[in-house]
Amino acid sequence: MSTTLPLADAALDAPAWSALTGAHAGFARGGDLARTYPADVSPFTGVASWGEPGVWDALGELHGSGSEFLISHADPTLPAGWDELSRGNGLQLVATDRAAGAADPAAVELGADDVADMLAIVGRNQPGPFLARTHELGRYVGIRREGRLVAMAGERLHPAGWTEISAVSTDAAYRRQGLASRLVLDVIAHIRARGDRPFLHASAANTGAVAAYEKLGFEVRRKTPFIRVRVP
Repeated sequence: MSTTLPLADAALDAPAWSALTGAHAGFARGGDLARTYPADVSPFTGVASWGEPGVWDALGELHGSGSEFLISHADPTLPAGWDELSRGNGLQLVATDRAAGAADPAAVELGADDVADMLAIVGRNQPGPFLARTHELGRYVGIRREGRLVAMAGERLHPAGWTEISAVSTDAAYRRQGLASRLVLDVIAHIRARGDRPFLHASAANTGAVAAYEKLGFEVRRKTPFIRVRVP
């Protein structure tokens, strides 16, 4: 494992909280103990500390009775009455010095006018949560063929000093052409130019994607659960 890999970083340990109290504070709903994104932006919620008295009450008030939300990067013991609905096992990968990035002249920036196409490619490829306003969280780029958006990647969480690469998608007919790698490298280059360092998440079961990211210069930093829960 690279000696440049950060083994301790509070922002990476709680990226949603770091983003919602920093670069994405303008999106945040909530207060000093718990914050979340608007429902059409991102499903992620962050807390100041799982050991903080009152954090579960704050989460209940924030989301509302009977609602569901996502806990990530932690596996806290749920209080009585709370239900775990599902969980997934993920990996957090960070860019090493080998991941320098490279701007791609074929990458087109995507915005509000492209939302329908962005939602469609995400629906076809299921790379993870992407909603109607997720594109507002950062820079998204894509590659089109005959007008159709066939590959996409972009930026999601922005914890202090870092930018998360997300929504990496390529339609089935255009895979094995290197389009996803080109877009990831383009996103990396722009993140580096801002002085941030790239990171991303992948399903632990998706060994092919993990291997592809490692080839681009990422290394696994930690395992992390993603748990959907329901408020009493």
